[in-house]
Amino acid sequence: MKKLVLFCSVVFLFTFCTNRTSEETTASEAPTQEELLQQGQVNVQTQGMEFLVADTLYSGWNELIYDNQSAEVHFVLMDYYPEGKTVEDTKKEVLPPFDEGMKKIIDGQMDEAVAAFGKLPEWFFSVQYHGGTGLISPGQTAKSTIFLSPGLYVMECYVKAANGEWHTSHGMIKQIIVRDSPTSKIAPSPNTSISISSTEGIQMANPPGLGSQIIEVKFQDQKVYEHFVGHDVNLVRYEDDASLDSLQYWLSWMNPAGLRTPAPEGFTFLGGMNNLGEGGKGYFEVELIPGNYVLISEVPEAEKKGLIAKFQLN
Repeated sequence: MKKLVLFCSVVFLFTFCTNRTSEETTASEAPTQEELLQQGQVNVQTQGMEFLVADTLYSGWNELIYDNQSAEVHFVLMDYYPEGKTVEDTKKEVLPPFDEGMKKIIDGQMDEAVAAFGKLPEWFFSVQYHGGTGLISPGQTAKSTIFLSPGLYVMECYVKAANGEWHTSHGMIKQIIVRDSPTSKIAPSPNTSISISSTEGIQMANPPGLGSQIIEVKFQDQKVYEHFVGHDVNLVRYEDDASLDSLQYWLSWMNPAGLRTPAPEGFTFLGGMNNLGEGGKGYFEVELIPGNYVLISEVPEAEKKGLIAKFQLN
């Protein structure tokens, strides 16, 4: 009996130690945040009105994995700043004119709004846009792969709250340094490709299929539209009774209710590729189910500019 008890004890201790060692090994093998960043994986999260993300990234290809845990629609836009300017300059010189101008638009005072936007500093128009995610609905995750050059960036979301104030003015603006050291990531292999330009609009050779899709977006050209930024690509799933006119109206922040919470009913924003310069290229990943879809730019009167393309998956 004593031998049996001893044997069982030895077996128990061996099993316990083996499991513990296995768990410790697994834990030690889990990559650190710095290792993930070096691999080009950038986790971004919003819970309210903030970007929870590393302050310093590596250059080269980076996949932004944006988890929107808030109750509002958001996006990520990476602004590449001219030398000598920082997010503090934006807070002092850029946000106030935009805040004032938006209030004037809401109040119907268009001449005063134009005057307010006229206070924007000259350097603001030298900011370059290096991509990001498209619009993403609450509870959804957007995945976009972009190429980042070394330098100082500002991550922003300028969707508007229910009171018409910019998300940037509520804290959705964060300075990020991209170091002169590349990630190990390479560009993904796409399932399909989209091209976008100011003259030809959004063109898609073949619609994406069902399931997990990686979509390449090629920017044939770029221009600054009347809303101070260029064209982008947003993928949106919509219900049969949803109004695409209401979506187009909402996608222009220059309208009093444009880009303003709540978003129009019947639409789920699934991400996409934010603004890139002429010749730029980026990728986004999405899980597609049967339904109605539209690719659309966040510009005023997107349809008139050809910056909209519908497709259906069965």
